[in-house]
Amino acid sequence: MLKAALGGTALLSTLGSSEAQMSHAFLDGYKPLYFSTTEWAFIRAACARLIPSEGEGPGALEARVPVFIDTQMAGEFGKASDWYMLGPHEPGANPLLGFQSPLTPAQIYRQSIALVDEWCTEEKGKAFAELGPNLQDEVLKDLQARKMPLKAELRDFFVLLLQNTKEGYFADPIYGGNYRMAAWKYIGFPGARGAYLEWANDKGAPYPLGPVSISGDRG
Repeated sequence: MLKAALGGTALLSTLGSSEAQMSHAFLDGYKPLYFSTTEWAFIRAACARLIPSEGEGPGALEARVPVFIDTQMAGEFGKASDWYMLGPHEPGANPLLGFQSPLTPAQIYRQSIALVDEWCTEEKGKAFAELGPNLQDEVLKDLQARKMPLKAELRDFFVLLLQNTKEGYFADPIYGGNYRMAAWKYIGFPGARGAYLEWANDKGAPYPLGPVSISGDRG
């Protein structure tokens, strides 16, 4: 859906078909740390539309982005552990003033998913995860345009969802997403290599080696 957010390129799995199937099977069997079953279905469906599996690079599901988001919501980011949260808050203020919600990211996800699913059921006949791709895209576009009837303190839900999806796609695999460094391989990012002196003067020549993760895994 939002390919422009990732440089305008259509994205499809560069993983082998068997590896892509393994990744989907992994998500089927994954037990979320934070999300409920219904919330997990929403996250998987939304990520699949934000970075779809049609195109030239790995989709969000192949890269296991939903796992990244779940672990973030269960961790310090989801709890806003290092954020100033005492207020004053002005949820209705101009978005240019930045984050104004009294809710943590995890709370925003939980409350927003419930409201979006309720709206989808009333307006579209099914919860978000059960809708077809085109209808899911319409819902996400309405969320992005802030046309969805969410409370003011939830207005940043789509911003968080898109931000976290992109983070899970490109972050080091140690955080749960970017499975087998598939996104790094696709864009030619070398990862956590310690030195590049051998290639510093190659004047634009393609980098010849695969990426390395923080854990030392090599792509």
